[in-house]
Amino acid sequence: MGPVSAQIAIDAPRERVYELLLDLSARPAFTDHLLRRYHLLRVDPVGVGAGARFYLPEAGGWFDSVIEEVEPPYRIIERGRGGRFNRVPCLLEWRLTEIPGPAGCEVTVTFWTQPEHPVDRVLELRRSQRRLAKGWREVLQRLRQLVEEERPVERLEVAGASRLGL
Repeated sequence: MGPVSAQIAIDAPRERVYELLLDLSARPAFTDHLLRRYHLLRVDPVGVGAGARFYLPEAGGWFDSVIEEVEPPYRIIERGRGGRFNRVPCLLEWRLTEIPGPAGCEVTVTFWTQPEHPVDRVLELRRSQRRLAKGWREVLQRLRQLVEEERPVERLEVAGASRLGL
């Protein structure tokens, strides 16, 4: 699936938005309508190496995503695999740019998959990029609402983390 992008202006400091995006335990607060059955892959859900597994029906099933690159406070790149037999590479990129004004930024999210197997390419033709793009636009609207209203974010934890004393 070619790149599916969405962007939105948020009236909040870029650093605050960046910190929220970098913490994978906060993602379900604004992505739970699109990324279903979201699970963390490690105890520390922040920064490079943090990962999550989620179900994304609009893109073909289960996906794993791990934060691979960060450029504070401008960009976060996540790479992973998903789809049939977890063999479809995917990329998720978050870009934050400052906009004119006292405090604000523009957030752009881009998601794409690159099926290599012929069966995966055929299955991808049946998927709706329009529905996926609409889902990402809603993610950004919910993120804007969460950040601008400064609502508390309920964070997800790894099962059993409390027993580890962390």
